[in-house]
Order: sequence, then C-alpha cells, then structure tokens
Amino acid sequence: MKLLDEQTKLSIVPSVQISLAEDIGSGDITAQLINEESNAVAKIITREDMIMCGKAWVDEVFYQVDPDIRLTWFYSDGDNVLANEVLFTVYGRARSLVTAERTALNFLQLLSGVATSTSNYAEKIKHTSTKLLDTRKTIVGLRLAQKYAVLCGGGYNHRIGLYDAFLIKENHITACGSITKAIEEARKIAPSKSVEVEVTNIDELQEAIAANVDIVMLDNFDLEMMKEAVLFNDGRIRLEVSGNIILENIESIANIGVDYISVGAITKHLKAVDLSMGLELL
Repeated sequence: MKLLDEQTKLSIVPSVQISLAEDIGSGDITAQLINEESNAVAKIITREDMIMCGKAWVDEVFYQVDPDIRLTWFYSDGDNVLANEVLFTVYGRARSLVTAERTALNFLQLLSGVATSTSNYAEKIKHTSTKLLDTRKTIVGLRLAQKYAVLCGGGYNHRIGLYDAFLIKENHITACGSITKAIEEARKIAPSKSVEVEVTNIDELQEAIAANVDIVMLDNFDLEMMKEAVLFNDGRIRLEVSGNIILENIESIANIGVDYISVGAITKHLKAVDLSMGLELL
C-alpha cells in the first residue's frame, strides 16, 4: 500500500469538490427517478488487468455526496488487479450512489491508468539500475494525484513543479548567456536546490560537468550519443535521458547505464482503465 504525502492529501478535498460541482451543478435530475427512500449496494469491477490507484479520491467523492455511504475495499493502491475482479462494494442511498458514480470512477480509472502505464514502463527496466521518472506533462489540476499514481506504478517523481528544483533548458541558457552562467546563478538563488541542465551534445555535457551541475538531461540523444555521453561522464554526475521514449526503446536506453529516464507519456498519453458499477436495490 502506498502512503500519501501531506501535500497530496490536502489536494484531494478541493479537487473532489470541483469535480462534483461541474458534474452535479444545480442537482442530479436523473437520480430523482429513484425513490428517495431506496437503499442499494453496488459492486465496482475492473474489466481489464490494472494497477489500482485512487482509493482516497473515491472515498472522498462518496463522502462529499453522502457521508452515510459505506465502502468496503478489497484492494489497496499499488495492487496488481486482474480483469473482472471486484475492487470495492458500496452501500447507501440509491440516489447518492448513482450521483457519485461517475466522478468516483473518473478518478479511479484515470489514476489507475497512470499507475498501469507506469508499471508497464518500469517492468521493462527493472533488471537495470535506471529509475523511471515522470515529468510536468500532467493534466491541469491533477498533478499531485498523477504523480502519486506514478509512485503506485513503480516509478519515481521528478520535480513536482517549478519551485522545488532547477531544470535549466535552452531558453534559460540563452537568457543567461551560457550553461556555466546559468548554473552559477542557480546556485546563488537557491543553494540547497538540485540543479539540472539540458544539453544537446557532448561539448555542452563537458561544460555542465565542469560547472558542477547535479544532473544533466541528455535531450533527444540517439543511442550512440548516449553511449558516448555515459563513457565521457564516467560516473561523475547523474545522467537523465528524455525525449521520444516509448515502451519499445526504453530497455535499450536503460541498458546503456544512464541514471534516469523521464517519460512524459505515462501522465499525458492516458488510457483510462475500463471500470463498471452494477447497482442492486435492497
């Protein structure tokens, strides 16, 4: 079971509030077709193999719709679940269950999709020492949730945002005048923060190493360039590979011996897990 950090925990309530407000609006008119006194039980089933993620968001959705609803979970975040398994059951007022259904499943199918995709990539490189990283290419408003899903899938979080680490790219270098000047300025601004710089060739890598950077991102290097970079670096600093990473090539890149591979696809090229909820009136 994965543990939520405090920042992510605090994001859940407002995220669910916004999601419910856009769905329910002035009220669920279709739910009024159901007798308000009716109770029901429902099973939530996955139609495909998955890595589960999103339990806390689902709990919060049902709680905000109706605090009297009761959920029974059979799996935890990070668990590998086979197709057609029951993830959880939910009991309460039938109207409340159908009102909460879509928003709850939206969170669960999306975050489980991220975790499952991450797991597929991580599985390819598990025999190496290379770590799979996420990026900032996330759905607006759901970054912390998606980064938690990456952890559930066996990946690692890169920086959360623009505030917790430096990532010096081409435009920053141009504005500062050189890689060396950009790194020097970053050390002055926030000495305790990690400094990473993006390079496009071996000469830039050499300059970054000489400037005492923490991490170098090899941006869009081909395999031969990556091998050359690893040999030239000789373990002096950490190397990250980014750009055009897919399931079919991630293993060959990891085998070269880089420290990190960052993959934007795990949070932006989303395939939601197929889930369903069956309701039974009591």
